[in-house]
Amino acid sequence: MVPIEVLLKSIEGAIFDLDGVIVDTAKYHYSAWKKLANMLGFEFTEKDNEKLKGVSRKESLEILLKIGGKENEFSRAQREELMDIKNNWYLEYIVKLTEDDILPGTKETILTLKEQGIKVGLATASKNAMLILERLKIKDLFDAIVDGTQISRAKPDPEIFLKCAQKLEVDPKKCIVFEDAAAGIKAAKLAGMFAVGVGSLDTLSEADIVVSSLAQLVKELN
Repeated sequence: MVPIEVLLKSIEGAIFDLDGVIVDTAKYHYSAWKKLANMLGFEFTEKDNEKLKGVSRKESLEILLKIGGKENEFSRAQREELMDIKNNWYLEYIVKLTEDDILPGTKETILTLKEQGIKVGLATASKNAMLILERLKIKDLFDAIVDGTQISRAKPDPEIFLKCAQKLEVDPKKCIVFEDAAAGIKAAKLAGMFAVGVGSLDTLSEADIVVSSLAQLVKELN
């Protein structure tokens, strides 16, 4: 395995996922989905929530309804309403975010990459990405941002990463992706990019490299 500091010498673009890599909003998504499941009369566990990581809001709802055995009970309009209810609960959580909620090593990693002349992008399925970045005060760190409002196909489809590389004006083969979800790792590989899993090797085994956190990565780069 090529050491990451050596690998970066051939990289021109670095693309970060948001939830679980830059900030831990996964816990807020879980709380909101769990609240929705309880409202609909069934339980939704943390293990169930793993199936929603890196997945679009619409697909997440479909998975949740299937878990509750209610996949055939709601019209398209009712599903839209359920997604709005969940999102409003989620927004109540994220409006309280501050710079202190940025995960350790995140800013240091981004700044280290930029110092090496590497362009930095954000690619997230979240439709609330701009609000989160503004709350964290790191929006200006990114040269390109692609969120859930700009794509038609969710991860593991590579569309979001390819669009971000295009915005960065970097060849996908010269991009490195930082992801915490299996669907995101698969999308990065389908895009022809080098994939760094941030989290557990058990769930991110398809990644080229797995680090426990960006804080660990910073230590390796320095």
